[in-house]
Amino acid sequence: MLTVIFGREGCPFCVRAKDVAEQLSNERDDFKFRYIDIIKEGISKEDLEKSAGKPCPTVPQIFVDQKHIGGFTEFEAYAKENLGLYQ
Repeated sequence: MLTVIFGREGCPFCVRAKDVAEQLSNERDDFKFRYIDIIKEGISKEDLEKSAGKPCPTVPQIFVDQKHIGGFTEFEAYAKENLGLYQ
């Protein structure tokens, strides 16, 4: 399972998403993640919206196995429900 987090420097929810992903990667052998700084990589909001197939007004934007999950709140809920986060 590969999770990709699109975020930017100075974003507290991006930091929280990365922390959750690091915790999951330490707890699960099948969980890998990549953090991409959209500013450093030159990725625009429009690029993210094209990948997600819907408006992405905020970061982070998170994809699990290429499926758009949403922002931090949706990712945390997904991880609790499907990946055993905080158990």
